[in-house]
Amino acid sequence: MKCNTLLFASLGLLHAFAAGASIPRYFEKYPRSRPNLNSTQVQLELGPLVSNTTVIFGPDDGRYPNATSRWNDFAAPHIQVVVEPGQESDVPIIVKYCNENSVEFLAINRGHGSSTSLGTFNGIQINLANLQSITIQPDGQSAWFQGAVYDWQVTEYLWENGFVATTGSCDCVGLLGAGLGGGHGRHEGLYGMVVDNMLQLNVVLGDGTPIRVNATSHADLLWGMKGAGHNFGIVTSFEMKIYPRGPDTWHVRNYIWRSDKLDDIFNALNDLHGNGTTPANMALNFGNFLMNTTLSDTEPVISWTFAYRGPADEAQQYLSSFDAIEAVWEDASDVPYPQVAHAQGTGLDDYICQHGSTRITATAGLQVYNLTAEHLIFDGFKQRVASHPDLAAGAGILHEGYSTAGVDAVDPRLSAYPFRADHHLMFFDLAVDPDNAELQKAGWDWAFEVRDQWNAGQPGRPVDAYVNYANGMESVEDRYGHESWRIQRLVDLKKKYDPQNKFRFFNPIIA
Repeated sequence: MKCNTLLFASLGLLHAFAAGASIPRYFEKYPRSRPNLNSTQVQLELGPLVSNTTVIFGPDDGRYPNATSRWNDFAAPHIQVVVEPGQESDVPIIVKYCNENSVEFLAINRGHGSSTSLGTFNGIQINLANLQSITIQPDGQSAWFQGAVYDWQVTEYLWENGFVATTGSCDCVGLLGAGLGGGHGRHEGLYGMVVDNMLQLNVVLGDGTPIRVNATSHADLLWGMKGAGHNFGIVTSFEMKIYPRGPDTWHVRNYIWRSDKLDDIFNALNDLHGNGTTPANMALNFGNFLMNTTLSDTEPVISWTFAYRGPADEAQQYLSSFDAIEAVWEDASDVPYPQVAHAQGTGLDDYICQHGSTRITATAGLQVYNLTAEHLIFDGFKQRVASHPDLAAGAGILHEGYSTAGVDAVDPRLSAYPFRADHHLMFFDLAVDPDNAELQKAGWDWAFEVRDQWNAGQPGRPVDAYVNYANGMESVEDRYGHESWRIQRLVDLKKKYDPQNKFRFFNPIIA
């Protein structure tokens, strides 16, 4: 009789499965694979496991366009479902759910990554947007930041409380997005990069295990997180050094010059920077070759901005040589530090921070400016104005020059960040029509031409590509360092902490 009862029960189960009911997971021999997810399904399965402040939605939801918008749409990831954890403790649960269902996951905060490797992603986006708390520690030496804080938010909050911290130089960029790859910014002459100030991190590994990473716990991984952190885990929060805020105002000076001043400009820049000896308070200057049709429709102009940590009279000794170069436009202001980014054109509402463009990019790291290379690059721009005016209209050829004393003071062996000898970050940025393949090909040809001209201007130096600016077409060595021991150490960390290579969608160590 028992046998008959079991037989009928088994037949009943088989009938139910044949009719389309889902098989309970304890009957599954292998993890299920979900190539076509939908948010209703994920909500039913994942929703009960996470906090009630977690939200889950898909492409048919009105929140989806904003949650998945990116600074660069060239190789955008394919997002089937968005999950926004309400608490840090939700992140391990979400990761484990993805693994149990053989679904890829990608964590973001502000969507500024522009590597072509992101285009290979297809799965669940873990949007950390709800994790934005900042907690200054009682001793005033450090603060805890959750994973989705961004530069303007950090700068504004700390300034109001009497502090500053190392951040990136654009208000809109996530502090961690830039920081895990290095994090260059206006305070690096004094305090180094973002990675140089990280004390400890709460990290969720690829298998969903949460760990605390610091000098005494997983200290080997702390080294890797400082410059290659995107490859190892999701950082839900971290502790970083903070500093007294300093002068009440910074001085910002902006210029626009015509092409005949190119030699004077770059000679003055090389003198100012002194091959890595820039005064610490001469925090950041950067300039672009770009079109300004109110001044010329036949060639680009040279636009430059300088930020000095202190008042105008102190800054003048460093800017007088630039005042001596006849400009077609100039502007000066003295503003509190939280307003410096906007004064330099990198504020939240400025053009460079806007999402939704299809961009072609390339980068190089330099020690000094080579005038021959800059002439070639400028002349190449002029040629595009004549041959492809629609292409030239979307181009900006960026030159960044930081005070690097605080970066140079850190032993390069102490972190995964590999390029402390680079004093200038170069970035070719071209917005193109996403539907014009011919124009895109011409754009990539131009990008690689400019990159190669920068690198040819420093013979004998290796090709360096700052990982946060890298487009994904460089070699691993170009992004993570040319010393064999450095690459091997990163590979060994991947084997130990991410053996299944879950974190491979942003400029990966292992593709």
